[in-house]
Amino acid sequence: MKILLDVMGGDNAPDATIKGAVSAIDEIKAEIILIGKETVINTKIREFYGKSLKDISPRISIYNCTETIEMEDIPTQAIKNKKDSSMVVGFNLLKEGKGDVFISAGNSGALLTGATLLVGRIKGIDRPALAGILPAYHGSLVLMDCGANTNCKPINLLQFAQMSSIYMNNTLKKENPKIGLLNIGTEETKGNELVRNSYQLLKRFSKDLNINFIGNIEGRDAFLGNVDVVIADGFTGNVFLKSVEGIGKFVKKSLKESLLNSIWSKLGSLPSLPAIKRFSKMVDYKEYGGALFLGVQKPVVKAHGSSDEKLFKYTIKQAEKFVENKAVDHLTEIYESEINKEKMQEIKNFIQELESK
Repeated sequence: MKILLDVMGGDNAPDATIKGAVSAIDEIKAEIILIGKETVINTKIREFYGKSLKDISPRISIYNCTETIEMEDIPTQAIKNKKDSSMVVGFNLLKEGKGDVFISAGNSGALLTGATLLVGRIKGIDRPALAGILPAYHGSLVLMDCGANTNCKPINLLQFAQMSSIYMNNTLKKENPKIGLLNIGTEETKGNELVRNSYQLLKRFSKDLNINFIGNIEGRDAFLGNVDVVIADGFTGNVFLKSVEGIGKFVKKSLKESLLNSIWSKLGSLPSLPAIKRFSKMVDYKEYGGALFLGVQKPVVKAHGSSDEKLFKYTIKQAEKFVENKAVDHLTEIYESEINKEKMQEIKNFIQELESK
């Protein structure tokens, strides 16, 4: 297996990307191909480790390219014009079968555009979406979409629910996962037009698509262990994601300051240190890696833009599992089946009838 890693993407690139790859290599079986400016990568390797890349591991190599897609670049133009960028080169290597999964912490819009245009959508899926994994009570949950599609239609949220259900069932081995629609209340009349119409679609067709839809869920209830997948449009999902990450940092920072406030609090906390460490690990979003693009023909993983060495390490390990568990294969098999095609056409006809009234 070969993991393609965009070394130049992200706020902390290339330092965090390189360190994450070196940190992960002894904990995975796959090879890692570092995609970026070869002179920069080799200089950094020497700076960090005092030796050449070949002396670190024979399973890490470099694929040279000369350009970088920046965070402020317009996605479509960047993918079209920067053909020798680390992101575009990574997508092309993935498409050509020279790698099994592509990871980037770069421009999210460009990543979605490149995944869709260069790698291609799975037939039958209107829009690929990001499936992020978050901590929850006694487990974890999937948030989809967590940032790829800021403007959505009800059919998109319905497909997000179906894709995430297939993903949870076949890849994460969670049978009959509970799917909730993120809303400002649990009543089906609550929310904006998109959420209300999506609720009605899910309510009507969830059984046909094998979706265990449990209704609306409020943000405060998402982490209590009563839902496995939270569905939202990319704008709402990303705001929710960033808020959760912020709360996690706030709790950890406040707890640390409280425990170190005085000699007495330090002494009093000693018996609780194992429990505190477990809690800190549980709420640390870095432990959960990146988000898989569900809906494209090959595995593409979006790492957090602010990823550090630790988060890149976990994302690389997670990406290897995505490939091993055949996440994309399971999704493709179901979506391209004749039964699913017929059901999806029925749903689209139903939507057209509603819009024509």
